[in-house]
Amino acid sequence: MKLIFVLFDSLNRGSLECYGGQAVPTPNFLRLSRRAVTFDNHYVGSLPCMPARRDMHTGRLSFLHRAWGPLEPFDNSFAELLHREGVYSHLVSDHYHYWEDGGATYHNRYDTYEFIRGQERDPWKAMVSPPWERFREMYHGAQFSDKRRHKFAQYIVNRQFIGEYVDFPSVRCFDAGLDFLRQNRNADDWLLHVETFDPHEPFHAPKAFRDAFPTAYRGPVFDWPPYARVTEAPKECEELRANYCATVALCDHELGRLLDAMDAQRLWEDTALVVTTDHGFLLGEHDWWAKLVMPCYNEVAHIPLLIHHPDHRDQAGTRRSSLTQTTDIASTLLDVFGQLAPAENQGFSLLRLLARDEPLRTAALYGVFGSAVNITDGRHTYFRYPRDLLRHDLYQYTLMPTHLKEFFSVGELADATLAPPFAFSKGVPLLKVPATPKSPVYFGHGPGGQKDTATVLFDLDTDPRQLAPVSDAAVESRLLREMARLMASTDAPPESFERLDLAAVRST
Repeated sequence: MKLIFVLFDSLNRGSLECYGGQAVPTPNFLRLSRRAVTFDNHYVGSLPCMPARRDMHTGRLSFLHRAWGPLEPFDNSFAELLHREGVYSHLVSDHYHYWEDGGATYHNRYDTYEFIRGQERDPWKAMVSPPWERFREMYHGAQFSDKRRHKFAQYIVNRQFIGEYVDFPSVRCFDAGLDFLRQNRNADDWLLHVETFDPHEPFHAPKAFRDAFPTAYRGPVFDWPPYARVTEAPKECEELRANYCATVALCDHELGRLLDAMDAQRLWEDTALVVTTDHGFLLGEHDWWAKLVMPCYNEVAHIPLLIHHPDHRDQAGTRRSSLTQTTDIASTLLDVFGQLAPAENQGFSLLRLLARDEPLRTAALYGVFGSAVNITDGRHTYFRYPRDLLRHDLYQYTLMPTHLKEFFSVGELADATLAPPFAFSKGVPLLKVPATPKSPVYFGHGPGGQKDTATVLFDLDTDPRQLAPVSDAAVESRLLREMARLMASTDAPPESFERLDLAAVRST
């Protein structure tokens, strides 16, 4: 058996024609949906980037125990499990977070991997004395910095070396994936994981793609929205959205190149294909840009998933309504090769849904560490926030004390204690590190940066855009019981129940 796993970053479900999107022509996603089974009720798990990938590798939610971090020694990675059973895995990615402190254990689980350089703040090109005054004129003030190691500064330097279509990291990423197919087409038992950072911000696409979305904006480069409320002028908002559309169009083009290769090499007959993303992105909806610091609206949480399997070609073009989420990815990839998921995995193989649509779960949890715990049953979404978000009854449990791009601080670790094993840690005790302002990410990937922290319930049948919270005591009570049950099943830390006032619900 052969499998291609394509993972985009920040790909909005609503931007794709196969999900009803109209702002961006995406003929290749539409083309794939006619070949594959399209999942209409697929949700995130842990957020953002690396927490989502940990869920995908292990089949477990991680946001209740940990913020951004590497795979832990006790984690089960699908790539490692496949290797043990003789399946070759290869990762091609320009997602530079894999090569930072907080992601450094993921790519090493594959047999081989390629790192495509140049996305965002990837420390790629060295320019000791950049022409900062010229750059200051070229870039919008909201995304300019001349400080070494600042994300804007490194992006500005990197961008000087990305001009033509062939230079773009996502293009080179798919180039490498297509090269793997050419070299290994006649081999068997392999997984190719092609992952691109696009359409993650900054929204930079080749000129031909950008020209397809004209705006009235005439200022300097503005393609990187803040993680904040919308305060920009209308023309600036239009420019940011157009840049996102151009980047989505680029992703669609690159997917089309892969589909062309599958056609030419007749891979549809013996190769499975899974295409999805880690989360979406707010482009001004709810008066917000981005993700992470605001409630986890469906623009972020409700994501695309398309699966083709040779054994289910008769289901091409059909859709599934069963509630699924990112924790199901590991079980599905393992099942393609006939492997069972380990006991710690809590996801479901979605191959069973390719034969027929059937319920897998009654509800799904999702969220960001230190923020709300969210739940959906497919009809409702419920955001449950602590009464006091900044109480210090919040801990990170880890044996790998690194944040996104740095170690845990000495101040953080000085307050650490040793916690007994969790049900999923295979008898291994963990460091229990208080999540306090001592943490360098407390005001970013933590509770200190959260806004709009109201507990709310939405009815998606009557309010799919989540604009008008509803009051329904019976539904809220049912979802609270489901939340407590799912938290208990993932062995959530005891303090998380207290933090959300769920201790009484848990005991019923």
